[in-house]
Amino acid sequence: MPRALVNGRILTPAGIVDGQAVLLEGGRIAGLVTARDIPARAERHDLAGGLLVPGYIDTQVNGGGGVLFNDAPTVEAIAAIGAAHRRFGTTGFLPTLISDDLSVVDQAMRAVEAAIAQGVPGVLGVHIEGPFLSPKRKGIHDEDKFRVIDEDAIALLASLKVGKTLVTLAPERTTPDMIARLAKAGVIVAAGHTNARYETMRQALDQGLTGVTHLFNAMSPLTSREPGVVGAMLENQTAWAGIIVDGRHVDPVTLKIALRARPLDRFMLVTDAMPTVGMADKRFTLQGRQIVVRDGVCVDDQGTLAGSDLDMAAAVRNAMAMLGLSLDEAVRMASATPAAFLGLEGQRGRIAPGFAADLCLLDDTLNVVTTWIDGVAG
Repeated sequence: MPRALVNGRILTPAGIVDGQAVLLEGGRIAGLVTARDIPARAERHDLAGGLLVPGYIDTQVNGGGGVLFNDAPTVEAIAAIGAAHRRFGTTGFLPTLISDDLSVVDQAMRAVEAAIAQGVPGVLGVHIEGPFLSPKRKGIHDEDKFRVIDEDAIALLASLKVGKTLVTLAPERTTPDMIARLAKAGVIVAAGHTNARYETMRQALDQGLTGVTHLFNAMSPLTSREPGVVGAMLENQTAWAGIIVDGRHVDPVTLKIALRARPLDRFMLVTDAMPTVGMADKRFTLQGRQIVVRDGVCVDDQGTLAGSDLDMAAAVRNAMAMLGLSLDEAVRMASATPAAFLGLEGQRGRIAPGFAADLCLLDDTLNVVTTWIDGVAG
């Protein structure tokens, strides 16, 4: 039976529209129609004047709901993490594994395949963040887990049977040929935790690297005589850049400057979320280290950043308040842009006919009221 979402304001690619209903059928958006054109057999859902936006897509979710993906690379863990973030508008996500042994990477990838097969809501693939990273920009990652990409790693990273695989690596720790091979195999390659020089990053971009993981954080900076990874990305106009907008990972002024240097639709909001999201207890253990949330960010006892306590609804609000973005711009950075980065621009991230019915209902303060994933409310 089709369903009609009525009595709401709808954020479409053309802007906010009133007086229309969104028809859902078979897990997809069947159309936008006026009230008189709603099929008689359609079940109606009253949005009570709320704002309906595309569901948020988060490509970097380490944990949530008290669960860390590295600790439990299982279907059950993925479901728990997804449920925790769904409360904050995330309808599509990549469970993210930080640097670990290849045996754990294998477990994580197989768990994601099983989660998709079992219909766990919102799972779009997997993000393997390391262990192919630079010790000089390791951040909170365990340097003992680091390794270079070899033939076994290439085969593993290209082995996901369903969904998208995103791999974050340090370009200087591999070769342009290895990057090209991963890209040719369908792996989405991003730079992160990297001390690469500008020329190395440019080569990586030329060979199929299409993004950076948390721009500015854990990468060689832009300086007067060495542009670094940051300079290469600010110069580049086509690759995608994930940004953590919590006011702590990157100063808002720095992000404002970056937004002026490149097309806005090449920036996407990410959370880099840890298990504390959705939890009252703001402490957890990461590979033997105690992590606590202080002033909204996760840190170890040395003050090293260890992911975030950020959710996507807060990231959207922060993008508006801290960066001066419009609602449309902020939501696009949380939906259509990450969808495009994942190669899903024709399927997700917009309220338009034929797209997946992944939706988020917001109140006047932009807090989440209800979400739909593939047309199912939850």
